[in-house]
Amino acid sequence: MTGWEQWLTDEAVHRDAAGLTRRLRPRGPDDDVIDLAGNDYLGLSRDPLVVAAAAEAARVWGAGAGASRLVTGTLALHETLEQELAAFLGQPAALAMSTGYHANLAAVTALADRDTLIVSDAHIHASLIDAARLSRAEIAVTPHGDVDAVAAALAGSNGRRAIVLAESIYSVLGDAAPLTSLASVCADHGALLIVDEAHGLGVAGAVGEGLVSSLGLASAPHVIVTATLSKSLGAQGGAVLGSPALIHHLVNRARPFIFDTALNPAATGGALAALRVLRSRPELPGVIRSRVSSLAAQLGVDVPAGAVLSVPMASPQVAIAAQAECLEHGVRVGCFRPPSVPDGISRLRITTNAGVRNDAWARATDVLTKVVEAHR
Repeated sequence: MTGWEQWLTDEAVHRDAAGLTRRLRPRGPDDDVIDLAGNDYLGLSRDPLVVAAAAEAARVWGAGAGASRLVTGTLALHETLEQELAAFLGQPAALAMSTGYHANLAAVTALADRDTLIVSDAHIHASLIDAARLSRAEIAVTPHGDVDAVAAALAGSNGRRAIVLAESIYSVLGDAAPLTSLASVCADHGALLIVDEAHGLGVAGAVGEGLVSSLGLASAPHVIVTATLSKSLGAQGGAVLGSPALIHHLVNRARPFIFDTALNPAATGGALAALRVLRSRPELPGVIRSRVSSLAAQLGVDVPAGAVLSVPMASPQVAIAAQAECLEHGVRVGCFRPPSVPDGISRLRITTNAGVRNDAWARATDVLTKVVEAHR
C-alpha cells in the first residue's frame, strides 16, 4: 500500500470511529417516503407548471447553454430570469450563475483582494468561507450574530475597503441575522454588506421576497444580495443582485462567472416558472411559517426564522440512529454532523415543505415527535 493509499485508509477509519462517515444514497423518482430532508421548501420542483417550463426550455434551447456567458452562453431566458428575480427581491439588477455556490464565490472574490478586510459571521455557509479564503483578503471571524464585534472589527480596518458577510437566515440554527443593525454599522464604516438569501428567498417576508427586502434594505446601495435557485424555487443555479455597476463589475471580474458554462436552459426555465408560481401563490410562505412553528412547539425547540428546523442530538451516532428510525417509518430527514455544524453539535435537520399534503404532514410530525422523544 502506497503512502497515499494508507493515508486514505487511515482517514476513513478515523471518520468511522467518530460517526462522521457520509455515503451517497441514490433514491428513485417516485418513492413513497415523505421527504423532509431536501431543500424544496415550497414543493415547486415537481409543480406541473415548473416541470413543463423546464422541459420546454430544454426543447427550445437544448440540454446545455453551450458556452460561458461571455461567449455564446447568454440566452434571452437568462435575461428574463434576471429581470424578474431582481424585481421580486426589490433589487435594481441581477446576474444568474450556475450554482448558489458560484454566486457567493463570484461576489466575494470579485470585490475583495489583499487590501480588503472581510468580517465574517462564525456561522456563514461554506461557500462564503471558501470565497473569503480565495479572495486573499484579511479575514476577521466574529461571534455569531454579534453586531458589536462586527463594529469593533470594522473600526480597526484602518481605512481599508471592508466587506461584512452574513446569511439572512442561517441554515443550522435557523435564526435570522440582525440585518438592520448590520446594515447600519456597515454604513457608518463605509463597508459593504453581502447577504446570502439562500434560506430567505421564498420563505421570509410577506410574499417570500426575502429578509433584505422585507426589512426595507433592498434599496441600500451598500447591501448586496446573493441567492440560490435550488431551494424555494426548486431548480438549480444562483444569482448576485445589486446595482447595475456591481453587475457590470462581476461580468468583467468574477472568475466563477467568466470561466463557467452558463446556467443550463432547463434549470433557467424551471426557476423562472417557479418564481412566477410563487408570485401567483403568495400564501405559500405562510404555510411554511405555520407548519414550522407548530412542529417546533411539538418537538420543544425554538421556532426558526426559516424553513429548516434543527433538533440537537447527544452525539453523531444518536443523530444517525434517529435519522434511520425516521426513515423506517417513512419519513426522510437530514442529519447535521461535524464539520457541517459551526458549534460541533449534531442535529436532525428537518425541512418544512409546503408541498407535502396535509395528511402526510400530520403523519410525519407524529413520527418525528415519537422518534425525537425516544432519542433524547
